[in-house]
Amino acid sequence: MKRLKSFRGFIIVSIVVIICIAAAGGNHNRFFEISKNLEIFTTLYKEVNTYYVDEVDPAKLMKTGVDAMLESLDPYTNYISESQIEGYRYMTDGTYNGIGARSEMIGEYVTITLIHKDNAAHKAGIQAGDQIISIDGYSAKGKTKEEVDQILRGFPGTQVKLEISRPGESQTREIMLTREEANISNVPYYGMVSDNVGYIILTTFTRNASKNILNALKELKVENPEVDGIILDLRNNGGGLLQEAVNITNIFIPKNEMVVTTKARVPEWDRSWKTLNNANDEDIKLAVLINNNSASASEIVSGVVQDLDRGVLVGQRSYGKGLVQNTKDIGYNSKVKITTAKYYIPSGRCIQAVEYENGEPVDIPDDRRSKFKTRNGRIVLDGGGVSPDVTIDKPEDPAFIKYLKKKKIIFHYATKFVQKNESIPAAKEFKFQDYPDFVSFVKDQGDDYGTSTEAMIHQLESAAEKDRYLEALKTEILALKSKLAIDKSQDLEKYKNQLINLIEQEIVSRYHFETGKVEISLRNDPEVKKTIDVLNDDSNYQGILIYK
Repeated sequence: MKRLKSFRGFIIVSIVVIICIAAAGGNHNRFFEISKNLEIFTTLYKEVNTYYVDEVDPAKLMKTGVDAMLESLDPYTNYISESQIEGYRYMTDGTYNGIGARSEMIGEYVTITLIHKDNAAHKAGIQAGDQIISIDGYSAKGKTKEEVDQILRGFPGTQVKLEISRPGESQTREIMLTREEANISNVPYYGMVSDNVGYIILTTFTRNASKNILNALKELKVENPEVDGIILDLRNNGGGLLQEAVNITNIFIPKNEMVVTTKARVPEWDRSWKTLNNANDEDIKLAVLINNNSASASEIVSGVVQDLDRGVLVGQRSYGKGLVQNTKDIGYNSKVKITTAKYYIPSGRCIQAVEYENGEPVDIPDDRRSKFKTRNGRIVLDGGGVSPDVTIDKPEDPAFIKYLKKKKIIFHYATKFVQKNESIPAAKEFKFQDYPDFVSFVKDQGDDYGTSTEAMIHQLESAAEKDRYLEALKTEILALKSKLAIDKSQDLEKYKNQLINLIEQEIVSRYHFETGKVEISLRNDPEVKKTIDVLNDDSNYQGILIYK
């Protein structure tokens, strides 16, 4: 019956699609090709569901087919199923019906990794490090993060019973949690990073992003009359609502300036957005921090600031997503997100990447990118993100720190720290001072270094055993393992300052949440320090913005 209902539903949708296409007019041959292929797909779907040797989940089979079809277009045209709709709500308006916590799979159970202050999980007493053992009496062992999230989400006011395993406790805890509409701030922190430079971080362009930034700017200026420069941090900001990007530029850019235009396949869908209000501050020095994960709306804001020579960009080249998506309801609480246009910023350039590999943009050389000019005549390029005015190379994490992150060793150490310490000072004041304890903790985790070198030694050992050379090579292999153990101790000393910085951020996030984590990260952020220098060197700042 389930298969029959699913098939009937698909037939109805297919008929509606054909009727809509016919009603819209268009090329007869194209209509014939669409209807023919829909009929083939419908028949194939029915036959597989009816006769395939094993039981088939109709919804899963359909989603696989839809995803494969859309994958042939671009990485941003996606099918949003009913089970994914809450995640879509969070990306558009910053709210969703859930518990207000981040989690990921660690071992066999989904583990809480970050609590959002004053949301359901926080109110129920859940902590980072807690593992979800069961939900409403049903085992959560082996369940993926997506599966657990789907169960935890529900109507505000309803309750869910969680069995929690907390590190350091021999018995599990039972927690009754009341679901509510989680509300995650898109401006988790703002403050002064020097005597005269303010800092505002925006994590996503959800609803009220521009309002929150404006409020932060006003408060910084009222409380710090000497402020003459602002850092807007858009690093790792994947974008969101286009209108919020327009409104944010309007905070710093005057009325009636073109911000972005979109060009679609259908000319009637072409649109343009201008600033509608007087700017709140046209004069304060402005620096926008971007990196390889700054995308979409982040690139509109940073690109407009650059094209109009309103401020300087600092960091690394942005992601390169210059496409506009619109969502359409397709029934049964599902949506399809379709790329309908490309957007162009004031210089006339499109920042969309032109080459992809495995769904990710590929950097192309500057000599293959078209040249455009900013208002002051500076040369800027299209076809692959926004390039900063001041480039700061981002060094890759050394293998040892990658290993610690992969194994979640810093995360687990912070959990242990919380068990022993009921409270810590304010984020700005906290300093981690027991590094020898962390060193001991790392060494207690075993000798699996986790690097490619260690993996190759294991491969050598396995191959030697298979070929019966292990006895002859045993001394050499043991020597290599011993050398790596020595290197681990050396690495703990070599990267001490970097590790302390990561430890402090993780520990502070347990007591002072995301706000505290951002605040303490600024203490040792070389990109923020460099940006402060740029803003404080007025001749350099003005020199960047003037065509030479």
